[in-house]
Amino acid sequence: MAQGPQAFHDLLASKLPAATGKPLPRMEVRFSNLSLSADIVVADDHATKYELPTIPNELKKTLMGPKKKTVRKEILKSVSGRFTPGKITLLLGQPGSGKSALMKILSSRFPMAKNISLEGDISFNNVPREQIEDRLAQFVSYVNQRDKHFPTLTVKETLEFAHSFCGGKLLEHGQGMLDMGSSSIHNNEALEDVKSIFSHYPDVVIQQLGLQICQDTVVGDNMLRGISGGERKRVTTGEMEFGMKYVSLMDEITTGLDAAAAYDIVDTQRSIAHRMQKTVVIALLQPSPELFALFDDVMILNEGELMYHGPCNKVEAYFETLGFKCPPGRDIADYLLDLGTKQQHRYEVPHPTKQPRSPAEFGESFRLTQIYQETLSILEAPYDPELVESVKDIIDPMPAFHQSIFASVLALQWRALLITYRNQAFVMGKLAMVIIMGLLYCSIFYQFDPTQIAVVMGVMFAAVMFLSMGQGAMIPVYISGRAIFYKQRRANFFRTGSYVLATTVSQIPLAIAETLIFGSILYFCCGFATDVKLFIIFEIILFVSNLAIGMWFFFLAGVCPDANVVMPVGMVSILVFIIFAGFVVTKSQIPDYLIWAHWISPIAWALKAMAINQYRSSDFDVCVYDGVDYCSKYNGLTMGEYYLDLFDFATEKEWVAYGIIYLLAIYVVFMFLSYLALEYVRYETPDNVDVSVKPIEDENSYVLTETPKAANRKGDVVIELPVEDREKNFIPVTVAFQDLHYWVPDPHNLKEQLELLKGINGFALPGSITALMGSTGAGKTTLMDVIAGRKTGGKITGKILLNGYEASDLAIRRSTGYCEQMDVHSEAATIREALTFSSFLRQDASISEAKKYDSVNECIELLGLEDIADQIIRGSSVEQMKRLTIGVELAAQPSVIFLDEPTSGLDARSAKIIMDGVRKVADSGRTIICTIHQPSAEVFYLFDRLLLLQRGGPNCRNLIDYFENIPGVAPLPEGYNPATWMLECIGAGVGHGTEDSTDFVSYFKNSPYNQQLETTMAKEGITTPSPDLPEMVFGKKRAANSSTQMKFVTYNAFWYFVASTLAEIPYCFVSSFIFTFIFYYFVGFTGFSTAVVFWLESSLLVLMMVYLAQFFVFLTPSEEVAQIVGILFNSVFMMFVGFSPPAYKIPSGYTWLYKICVFKFPISNLIAMIFAECDELPTWNETTQAYENVGSQLGCQPMADSPETVGHITIKEYTEQYFGMKHSEIARNFGITIGIIVLFRIWAALAMRYVNHQKK
Repeated sequence: MAQGPQAFHDLLASKLPAATGKPLPRMEVRFSNLSLSADIVVADDHATKYELPTIPNELKKTLMGPKKKTVRKEILKSVSGRFTPGKITLLLGQPGSGKSALMKILSSRFPMAKNISLEGDISFNNVPREQIEDRLAQFVSYVNQRDKHFPTLTVKETLEFAHSFCGGKLLEHGQGMLDMGSSSIHNNEALEDVKSIFSHYPDVVIQQLGLQICQDTVVGDNMLRGISGGERKRVTTGEMEFGMKYVSLMDEITTGLDAAAAYDIVDTQRSIAHRMQKTVVIALLQPSPELFALFDDVMILNEGELMYHGPCNKVEAYFETLGFKCPPGRDIADYLLDLGTKQQHRYEVPHPTKQPRSPAEFGESFRLTQIYQETLSILEAPYDPELVESVKDIIDPMPAFHQSIFASVLALQWRALLITYRNQAFVMGKLAMVIIMGLLYCSIFYQFDPTQIAVVMGVMFAAVMFLSMGQGAMIPVYISGRAIFYKQRRANFFRTGSYVLATTVSQIPLAIAETLIFGSILYFCCGFATDVKLFIIFEIILFVSNLAIGMWFFFLAGVCPDANVVMPVGMVSILVFIIFAGFVVTKSQIPDYLIWAHWISPIAWALKAMAINQYRSSDFDVCVYDGVDYCSKYNGLTMGEYYLDLFDFATEKEWVAYGIIYLLAIYVVFMFLSYLALEYVRYETPDNVDVSVKPIEDENSYVLTETPKAANRKGDVVIELPVEDREKNFIPVTVAFQDLHYWVPDPHNLKEQLELLKGINGFALPGSITALMGSTGAGKTTLMDVIAGRKTGGKITGKILLNGYEASDLAIRRSTGYCEQMDVHSEAATIREALTFSSFLRQDASISEAKKYDSVNECIELLGLEDIADQIIRGSSVEQMKRLTIGVELAAQPSVIFLDEPTSGLDARSAKIIMDGVRKVADSGRTIICTIHQPSAEVFYLFDRLLLLQRGGPNCRNLIDYFENIPGVAPLPEGYNPATWMLECIGAGVGHGTEDSTDFVSYFKNSPYNQQLETTMAKEGITTPSPDLPEMVFGKKRAANSSTQMKFVTYNAFWYFVASTLAEIPYCFVSSFIFTFIFYYFVGFTGFSTAVVFWLESSLLVLMMVYLAQFFVFLTPSEEVAQIVGILFNSVFMMFVGFSPPAYKIPSGYTWLYKICVFKFPISNLIAMIFAECDELPTWNETTQAYENVGSQLGCQPMADSPETVGHITIKEYTEQYFGMKHSEIARNFGITIGIIVLFRIWAALAMRYVNHQKK
């Protein structure tokens, strides 16, 4: 690899044929009349198109809406073609053209469903796809658009695991092919070479993709800082490079890469195709002319129609025969993508015949060409005999999976262990939680009295529940890993069974640790039977119940669509397990038609086994205990049997074994159900298609008019547009930065500092667009973040100036807008509402509402959002979301707008739409600064100024003539994209960082351009104040006044707090009303007024829990940590409610916790208003041994089956004496509950305002 990938591929291609005595393995892909369609249910009702998805509107649609109908959406329309070995094919198409669908169908990755219809023939070397579908992933690799990886694994680990899953080292069938070589000397030499190559293939892939610098860095995600987006995209590509595949289908592999890196990676794939005789097909969004020139063939799809499939060097001539010509300076790929759309008018030239307009007409024209007819002839002809002959060598011996089941489980288990135990906050949090809870239980229930059966059962019940509920914190981990499983399972990396087994087994060490720590503390402190055998059984029961509930959560994570469904379903199912466990409601009280729920509850079996294990021990299975002869008093029942009978538990010792066996059995059953869910229930359906929405061309009429260029550029062509003059609500601002340095701590040596920016100078003027460009890691986004005041860490030196005045942090924030690369919006709002929120909250309070509404309309017009302004944001396309992101910042009327990668992930046409809108914004007098990776030539020429960063350092500026005058720099080739050429000049790309000795930084510093830069920056209004330009001074942090912030309830933490407080109230009260309405009367409670109070108190309890959860979310760094903190908080305070242990049994050292227990007050009210209500207590008659004058209220009734130690007592007395829940304290508890709710909201407001876990 030292001499480049081409030399490496040449070496490999020369050795393998010599060793095998046969040509390199090849695979040809043919597809004929391939049609793909989906039956979609739609409501054809234009009148309700813009209605918001509120509850009244949804009810109205359900009751009065139009009937739904099924519409067939054609995704691919009779597409025929072939991909041949030794060639690299470019697949072009706009979003929705069907290019991804074609790749997924050919690679057997498309998620088929009942509503999906697939017709046509697909074959590989004359073998129909259906015959090898289960093994197809071993021949055909597919690189997905989306980057899905485990964030805590390093780049090298991610690739090494992919390598091991694909067989590792030299595959068995590959070695078998080498063994057939004729020359033993050459064979042995090639065998050793290939073995060496394959054993180190992750390093080969890392070098091919230029990932050496970051190979030991974690991949990272939105919350964990890791590699850059471009590097993550390369990891996605590299992950599918293993396993000796013969066909590579790659979907948008250059998104987020700089132009030079994109060129190098595609050039490497070209080398693989040509030298290794591989079949390579790559779909790209914005290929530059030089990228386009790397391909042999091109296939163009539009709305499922095949518009062209043939040699790249013939495509322009073909469309010229139809009356279309690519103008000079227009990228060839952009030109091809515009054909078949309303943008094609600019390419039309006089032609004797009618030019095709729609994709269907282009498809019909292509089917009449000689190229297509030749393709059909080839498809009907037999395959090359050599390819057919190779089937027995390269297809028949290939297994569905390279790894054995055992090896696969080991690899997956090791990966799962790495992922689990690298989440140190999660692991340490869980262990700390079990230690704290164990010590609490130990001190509270220290040496309990076995005759206090409610206390003992409460301890055992709480022990099972605490460890089991702790498994719920794994749900987010399971859900996040599921998408990666889908990708790797479809690539046949491993079997589904191996994944399920390895994932669950990897949780066993942590479960054992939790069980041993918590169980040991609890068992010996609380006074369970002192028998080692019984202790071991106790631990086993805890352990297997922990596993069973954990596997239940894993199953739910596999069968439910997302975490929003898993969490409530999981909590409801656990609630069912709890209710029917035999503790809250004893078995005899469960209705016959629901008794099945008791027998399937794992908690019931665990609790029963644990109770029998204790009370049938030699310590308690006696007649006389503590002076009471139980055998004579209770029909021969021993003390242990008597107390077991109180809870309707069986008394035979065999039930302990039955319980353990049942828990192990349902663990296996849940594991099998998890396997079925992951194997057959996949939530990876294609993107939804809204057939009622007009095509984008109809929504963006402005794209038919060329956008005028800025007046200060050469060759200006200004086209007057009839735009209504508007009053400017902003002050034009010049941004300048002098000697800007930025240091961050070195992650490998925290005592050292890494300098990311080294003395950067530059400026940006009003009415202009300044582009920040450079190779990946050069510091583009870092520079923009520093200028925009977005960095939260590190050390910054130098000056940032606005209109020549040194800028304060408040001035930067109030006068600038920042468009993140990720488009994050409130999906329930409409586009107009989002813009209105921004306008009213971020423009100064002195500006009238009419002007603010006017600025909203200006944003809509500038960005071409007129036709979709009143649609909700949910469901908008990527390009529409990007325009909205820019619009939200523009609506604030900022003087300066920063854009981070505004065209990343967009096709060339959508990128042009976005940048045309940005050009209009700049022409309105604003200053635009943006980073950009791969601009087309047309987009590139929209920029007024360029600041070019070389990795780690200073800048170079103003372009083609400048670079061509530098010694050693080759001239810009004709038709070459200047952006790509420029990056190649400075050594961008894969592995070119140190090849060129030219010191571009020094050359720039000594150039006339640097002198011009220094002269310009010295002018008034740039780095020195000007009397004609105002200083940006703001007297307050918020632009809008408090009433406006309260009205729109966003941005300010206080008013957001008010909004989130009020928004939860109706949901909590309505849901509690529904629960009370069903529950209260069905269980036999009476009294309408009591029911109302019960509803109010339960609503306050739910509201308290919701506000507490919000506080934990604001306070903690991640969802997993918030769940652990929540479980710990709830577990601790639920112990001091006064129920288990009863209030009178709480040790004196913990009475303070009982007094401050936030849950005690609402729960006491709920219980007291039902069980402690008795206007006049009955009297006990010693003679009749019965109560007299018993009232009708529930609290007046005698306790039935009360324990021996309790004696005769009424329900009211029992509730108040043992549990401390008094009817007389209901009003006081109401007030305290409301006070606690207010306290939680204050805490949440403080956390939301002052705690920020975002790190940049």
